[in-house]
Amino acid sequence: QVQLVESGGGLVQAGGSLRLSCAASGQTFSSYAMAWFRQALGKEREFVARIDSRGGSTYYADSVKGRFTISRDNAKNTVYLQMNSLKPEDTAVYYCAQSSAVWFTVAQSNYNYWGQGTQVTVSS
Repeated sequence: QVQLVESGGGLVQAGGSLRLSCAASGQTFSSYAMAWFRQALGKEREFVARIDSRGGSTYYADSVKGRFTISRDNAKNTVYLQMNSLKPEDTAVYYCAQSSAVWFTVAQSNYNYWGQGTQVTVSS
């Protein structure tokens, strides 16, 4: 059983930065791709960023490209999301998830373990 625990959320002014962390326990962390998703109030959960198992390949949603950076430290079983130049529209609950697929995918159905989420609020 895999457990994912996010941290690092909070309240920040527009233009500011936050760094989210997701600590994993259980199965071999370094064998699986990881991703961040987010869900704003009243909206569907959406993909934010993905990183492959070794950390050599990343992929971003257009809405965060150039502002957010996903990374991982397999020695610490942790994945990160550095968020810069934050905008009010980035306000959401952010979730990390572990992929069950060996191929590239951002479909939520292919992510079988999820954290509880951490709230990010960006004020204007």
